[in-house]
Amino acid sequence: MDIDTIFSLKGKVSVVTGGTGVLGGAMAIALAKAGAKVAVLGRNQEKLNEMVQTISKDGGEALALSADVTKTEELQQANEKLMQKWGRIDILINGAGGNMPGAVVKPEQTIYDLSEDAIRKIVELNYLGTVLPTQIFSKNMSERKEGVIINISSVAASKPLSRVMGYASSKAAIENYTQWLSGEMAAKFGEGIRVNAIAPGFFLTEQNRELLTNKDGSLTERGQQILSQTPFKRFGNPEDLNGTLIWLCSDASRFVTGAIIPVDGGYCAYGGI
Repeated sequence: MDIDTIFSLKGKVSVVTGGTGVLGGAMAIALAKAGAKVAVLGRNQEKLNEMVQTISKDGGEALALSADVTKTEELQQANEKLMQKWGRIDILINGAGGNMPGAVVKPEQTIYDLSEDAIRKIVELNYLGTVLPTQIFSKNMSERKEGVIINISSVAASKPLSRVMGYASSKAAIENYTQWLSGEMAAKFGEGIRVNAIAPGFFLTEQNRELLTNKDGSLTERGQQILSQTPFKRFGNPEDLNGTLIWLCSDASRFVTGAIIPVDGGYCAYGGI
């Protein structure tokens, strides 16, 4: 295989859920730069249009898909729109996810203060919001017996953190689902469909910025604790995910499935001393 083309995604059709977020947006742009057509899926039409314009201005080809990842009917409509335009799906990035205050145990709280409604919503968003898009968008892959699915986990899945119980638990479920689905797809449809996950470390996003930084940009106590346990001594930049993303999407990783790849500046490997 030619090393000059092994990482190319030219002609591939990709879907990025959560494509208007900080990390999802960076991944959508990276896929376009690698040659893929990109369907950006999210709930905010204005942000979707902005992302499509950003990709198009840089010479890429993009499509806005408005849908909630927890609603099957909306996902089906988005899939129909994509198939009418491009006729196939080669890559699915399940980037939608997040956290909310009611599923976080604050320092002055205990587990008994958690909101049942918030926990349900977080599980639906992070877990069902990965399973349902997979059921809809990977159907074309199974018919052709070819495609790539990448789920987004978190270092919190394998190294439980204080406070973020709902988020960490649902991301742990994503890692189990990734490994299960990799075997299921290979058994039913052959080696042409690969399923892996990326586990980002600490990146500043809309969901965690207030937890990690103060209004003046300085680190909170939690932010300081995290960087003290991160050998690289910094938070990740969204672009730090691009190399791993393109590798997993391309033929360069054609014998890789069921893998959880941490991109965390050494956080999970560090023992603290």
